[in-house]
Amino acid sequence: MASSDEQPAPVAAKAEAPQPPGKAMTAMQQMVEKGAQMLQSLKPLKEMSQHVCTMALYSHDLTRQIQTHLYISRLNQDFLQAAVYDSDDSSARLIGIEYIVSDRIFDALSPEEQRLWHSHAHEVKSGLWVKPRFPEIMGRPELDEMAKTYGKFWCTWQLDRGDKLPLGAPALMVSPQAEDPGRVKAELVGRRDEKYKISTKEIAEGRIYVEETDKENSEADYWRKHPGKGFAIDIHSLGSNK
Repeated sequence: MASSDEQPAPVAAKAEAPQPPGKAMTAMQQMVEKGAQMLQSLKPLKEMSQHVCTMALYSHDLTRQIQTHLYISRLNQDFLQAAVYDSDDSSARLIGIEYIVSDRIFDALSPEEQRLWHSHAHEVKSGLWVKPRFPEIMGRPELDEMAKTYGKFWCTWQLDRGDKLPLGAPALMVSPQAEDPGRVKAELVGRRDEKYKISTKEIAEGRIYVEETDKENSEADYWRKHPGKGFAIDIHSLGSNK
């Protein structure tokens, strides 16, 4: 079994996310952190202009589903990059990265590469893709464009597996879809709605006119065309034994 493919240990539904081992930060270290924050530019971080909360599924096991928080910076109109966290708290854990491209870029990729990407059409139209505490009406002009994008998301820390550290190989993630087995779990959406005092159902009703690209002629969402298949990464030693 690939190291990205191991099953999670049973955890309580409301259990706290695993905490990494380590001592509490010292007063001296806190001073260093504050000083660096004040004196260094941190320019890439300041370019993160959007916070999106959505859901993601493991490509090798669609029953494993997590809530994700994307902090996005846009390099140009066709390419975005996001640091993915498990929450929007100050103690949030960085669990992966996602690259997002327009359909123009995606269509130019090879079929082999396209298989690693997922579409965002259902995610946007269904109301799963939301910007917490950001008025829906202000984000509407961007929705048509986002519904036509594709993402490649590598999860580097499988918190749902109970890992206290980012262990093993990264796991490829995919986007929820309208049909089983890729349908997102209702309780996952319910917890998100309760936290942010929103209604995913009402948001979806307001997005009924969002346009989307025709993804049937692409290799995105590989599992939809090849039921029971996904991708898992393993690590092998290379080279001679000398």
